[in-house]
Amino acid sequence: MADPSSYRPKPGQIPDSPGVYKFRDDHRRVIYVGKAKSLRPRLSSYFQDLANLHPRTRTMVTTAASVEWTVVSTEVEALQLEYSWIKEYDPRFNVKYRDDKSYPYLAVTLNEEFPRVQVMRGAKKKGVRYFGPYGHAWAIRETVDLMLRVFPVRTCSAGVFKNAERTGRPCLLGYIGKCSAPCVGRVTPDEHRQLAEEFCDFMAGRTGAYIRRLEQRMAIAAEDMEYEKAGRLRDDIGALRRAMEKSAVVLADATDADLIAVAEDELEAAVQIFHVRGGRVRGQRGWVTDKVEAVDTAGLVEHALQQLYGEEIGDSVPKEVLVPALPEDPLATEALGQWLSERRGSQVSLRIPQRGDKKDLMATVGRNAQQSLVLHKTKRASDLTTRSRALEEIAGALGLDSVPLRIECFDISHLQGDDVVASMVVFEDGLARKGEYRRFQIKGFEGQDDVRSMHEVIGRRFKRYLAEKERTGEWTAEEEGPADEDANLPAGNGQPEGNGRNGHSGPSLKDDDGRPRRFAYPPQLVVVDGGQPQVAAAKRAMDELGIDDVAVCGLAKRLEEVWVPDDDDPVVLPRSSEGLYLLQRVRDEAHRFAIAYQRAKRAKRIRTSPLDDVPGLGETRKQALIKHFGSVKKLRQATIEQICEVPGLGRKTAESVAVALAQAAPAAPAVNTATGEIMEDDGGSTHD
Repeated sequence: MADPSSYRPKPGQIPDSPGVYKFRDDHRRVIYVGKAKSLRPRLSSYFQDLANLHPRTRTMVTTAASVEWTVVSTEVEALQLEYSWIKEYDPRFNVKYRDDKSYPYLAVTLNEEFPRVQVMRGAKKKGVRYFGPYGHAWAIRETVDLMLRVFPVRTCSAGVFKNAERTGRPCLLGYIGKCSAPCVGRVTPDEHRQLAEEFCDFMAGRTGAYIRRLEQRMAIAAEDMEYEKAGRLRDDIGALRRAMEKSAVVLADATDADLIAVAEDELEAAVQIFHVRGGRVRGQRGWVTDKVEAVDTAGLVEHALQQLYGEEIGDSVPKEVLVPALPEDPLATEALGQWLSERRGSQVSLRIPQRGDKKDLMATVGRNAQQSLVLHKTKRASDLTTRSRALEEIAGALGLDSVPLRIECFDISHLQGDDVVASMVVFEDGLARKGEYRRFQIKGFEGQDDVRSMHEVIGRRFKRYLAEKERTGEWTAEEEGPADEDANLPAGNGQPEGNGRNGHSGPSLKDDDGRPRRFAYPPQLVVVDGGQPQVAAAKRAMDELGIDDVAVCGLAKRLEEVWVPDDDDPVVLPRSSEGLYLLQRVRDEAHRFAIAYQRAKRAKRIRTSPLDDVPGLGETRKQALIKHFGSVKKLRQATIEQICEVPGLGRKTAESVAVALAQAAPAAPAVNTATGEIMEDDGGSTHD
């Protein structure tokens, strides 16, 4: 690990001007490329106290051994040079998007004497006009099949074309009118090129004028009583309309735009792009990337723009690019817009949609991005080989004797010290075992103390484990530890059944009556949400119970650092580590489960009403009381005689209601969370 001060530039060496910089490691490999509108403050920010740096940035600067820079004239030049260097050096600490599939394009080879319409994948070629990308190749072929009736452009391969030239006989498409057969001289090269250019114009969205021309020709043919010609034109128009219907209209103003949305978590980000031409979605694609550098949503968008348009010129860059976020610095946004305009050759609007159809479509793109990220994580988690490698990496990083086939993770959740709860989630063989999740209420003390809460929860979990061992006779009296007094722990669907599951040996995990035994299966690894204090608390709780065969670690909030007991330095797993990814999923699941329980508990407490304690008062009569008086506050002010006026309530029940309301303390005043206004309880609330 290098000391950044060893290669820090001397004061005054760094220029105060726009530029691009490179960090190199001790092997002279470029590991990071960045740009700045002013190099001096940007580079200086990397050489501050390491504790103040983002963990990803800290890893980068301690891996680097030198830094160098190149001064440019404008921010646009910096953007262009940054893209070129990232493409050339492929730095390990830069965000690099990777296609989640090889998307097919509809391509027209205008660089050939007789242009050909075909499906293409991979890198784009000079002189070829591309449309798309499409989700499936069959979607392209269906569209082409409809349009060849009107634009009979060549679709055959070079071998088939040369064979037809040699024999003087066209292929089947030439006989049925779906190819103009330039191979046998039915059309000249210029006439065939004109067909190909009309095909491209139609695919580019200039559809209305062409269909109107066909309709005029059809009307003229009908007036001249050329009914067969009019019928063919009618069928041509129908084919073109069916081709247009395959891509729905999403923007009524026939906009040409690309919409870019981002979904992200701590470790990964997914980008989805919708290509809209002539108001219709003509293509869609997406990328997933590891977040190997400290970057926000605006930074992810900037990287996506570089990858999308870095090799594009002309109409391939649309007039409008809609994004979810832009750099906070207006000059940086202006530089991006100027760079896009230079790629297109005319003005490009780069903005965030605020209202209307474009905002609604952006929300749809965002949902696609989120679904793409979830699908990517699901595929990654379900792969057996990947899960095995993740468990091996965790075992190696923590120095375990064997891979942790069962991992339990604990998290604490509360709302400003109220409704303090904890969660326990279980992963076996790298997969969640939701039937074995457990929830805890913190009972040992009041208030907010995550460390103390973690000690209590870990202690209670392993007390139950020891109690199960004692009950089944698996240990001697000398090993006995205190039993857990709290039996009110919500259970899931039970523990796994049988002996030796997943390579473990042990007794049956069910009682004699077949009910699943709670907490009977010990983990090989306990993960706690937090750093050194939480890890120390968990270890102390286990030591107090004599548990010495279960490993403990903590996962810091930012997920880059893994803490182990009695160690002042964290274990830093590589960014590409599947082990780190698995620990992140375990922690996120524990966090989600804890928050869900905390919110449910809080909602139940808020819904509690003094009327709930009145014996014999069911939900129907409670609703009748509230409807009659308007609120619990007004009901509390009513006399017994007034309560008796409610249909269905006798005097004895009315007296019980009055006593219950008199004994209950009035609730705190309701507050409008949007305005902060304190509201009088004179509405129709059913709870006090």
